[in-house]
Amino acid sequence: MQRIPFSKTLTIGLMLFALFFGAGNLVFPAMMGQNAGDQFWQANLGFLITGVGLPLLGTLALGFSGSKNLLALINRVHPWFAFGFTTLLYLTIGPLFAMPRTGSVSYEIAVKPYIDAEHGTLAMAVFTVLFFAVTLLLSINPAKMVDIVGKILTPILIVCIAVLAIVAIAAPLGTPQEPGAGYASHAFFKGFQEGYLTMDALAALVFGIIVINAIQEKGITERKSILAVCFQAALIAASMLAVIYTSLTYIGASSVSTFGILANGGEVLTSVTNHYFGTFGGFVLGIIVLLACLTTSIGLTTACSSYVQKIIPGMSYKSICIILSVISALLANIGLDQLIQFSVPVLAIIYPVAIVLILLTFLHDFFKGKRTVYGVSLLLTFLVSLVDGLKATPLNIEPIHDLFTQYLPLYGIGLGWLIPAIVGALIGLLLPGGHKGQQSSSLLED
Repeated sequence: MQRIPFSKTLTIGLMLFALFFGAGNLVFPAMMGQNAGDQFWQANLGFLITGVGLPLLGTLALGFSGSKNLLALINRVHPWFAFGFTTLLYLTIGPLFAMPRTGSVSYEIAVKPYIDAEHGTLAMAVFTVLFFAVTLLLSINPAKMVDIVGKILTPILIVCIAVLAIVAIAAPLGTPQEPGAGYASHAFFKGFQEGYLTMDALAALVFGIIVINAIQEKGITERKSILAVCFQAALIAASMLAVIYTSLTYIGASSVSTFGILANGGEVLTSVTNHYFGTFGGFVLGIIVLLACLTTSIGLTTACSSYVQKIIPGMSYKSICIILSVISALLANIGLDQLIQFSVPVLAIIYPVAIVLILLTFLHDFFKGKRTVYGVSLLLTFLVSLVDGLKATPLNIEPIHDLFTQYLPLYGIGLGWLIPAIVGALIGLLLPGGHKGQQSSSLLED
């Protein structure tokens, strides 16, 4: 079995952590802590499952399956579904939502507090152009990505977060208060859904190929060895994420007695850092957010550009990077609140589908890859998540939503898709026919 020095595995693990840890990973746990109050431990546990556990499994899924990319993996279901869902996923974590969010969050927390309101629009336009220009420069040469992100940016990011977390835990602002609406009786499940907002389980399906490529560049070619290093690197990233999320959730929960319930996680972190460090606190927070957003933006641009080049081979990688960066810069100027508002229904629809797909990937050999298992399970999952996701939009299917609320177990806590997914898999097993899910050419040949 091939081996590499632990230092190289650590570098890959740090790179993966940096790819996952965007600004949303900072602001969402802090806000969740405020709302969860003295139930923050239960909420944090739910958040860790979708914000850490699922990304860990998603990262491993591609290597476990032996598929050469996400499109080949989902082709086990059906070629048309593979193309449609993969493209939707890349658009979601790419130029439509996640990439613009990295720019808008950076501006909101790192720049906006120091800009007069009348100059805000111009300042945001200038900042987003510069932000995505840097992203573009670092994304055009992805071969250097591991060294740039893993060895330089990530250690700085970790030090900044550690300073804030240690001080806040050593000298807490106060004791957690009563939980807010939704957390008093279902804190765990509320935290579970909050983890969707990170988009990390979706991104994991994309980042898996980046990790595998990074491992192969270190000289590892055997399948078992690649899987072993991939697991170790993913475990390093997951452990770091779990510690940071828990710290931020606690910081949010302990801040309510001093600051009250604030508008968003950005305000929570700004208030906490200013309390402990004064003006310097804002500077530290700005560095944290800017680095977190930049590393994530680089990873998303690299991954999305590679996918587009595969489906449109006539376009150069560089041209695609430029186009995605321009689109992201434009959409970032819509504003953070609007981006989050638009993304919530989409995530509620596609996240359960991604979760079920990841779990079925690890059970592929158990049900011998029958397409009907994938197809029926994912179809029922999608139908429920579609109704759930549209409930807060003008496209709400109210009669079906009311029916699900009354008769479908767990629907009221956002997990109504779970039982249909299981039932769908069992139905798929019993259905006749169904060719074995197509196995793509293995990327991990021994």
